[in-house]
Amino acid sequence: MPIKSAGPTASSVTDTTRRVVQEFLAARMAGDVERLVALFADDVDWLLAENPAVPWIRPRSTGAECAAQFTELAEHTVAEDARASVDTFLVDGTDAVLAGHLSGTVRATGKSFEGPFALRLTVEEGRITRHHLYENSVSIAEACTPS
Repeated sequence: MPIKSAGPTASSVTDTTRRVVQEFLAARMAGDVERLVALFADDVDWLLAENPAVPWIRPRSTGAECAAQFTELAEHTVAEDARASVDTFLVDGTDAVLAGHLSGTVRATGKSFEGPFALRLTVEEGRITRHHLYENSVSIAEACTPS
């Protein structure tokens, strides 16, 4: 009699997490907000340090609000100047951590920002349930502040 699996294997969970994060990155690069909404869970543990000087940084908790952050970022920054590179992409079960460097220019002030970032994502049942972003918030706030 064959042995039945009690559930997904650790390898299949890691594979699913990697696939969803890769889809997230592709949707993010394409500006596909509809796809981002579908990738986020209905309720998301969102962490991005509040920064009153930065219009696109605020608390969020639903998939639609999380996806909207990318639209708001695009409205406030110069697309041609936006850069992000991922140097590290680690996946362990439901968790993924990306680290790299980002830079851009704030449309209203013409000032640039740059710095390292780390992003922790958790994927459960094929959707992103945690999005914790750590970035150089001082540089971004300074770029948003008029001279």
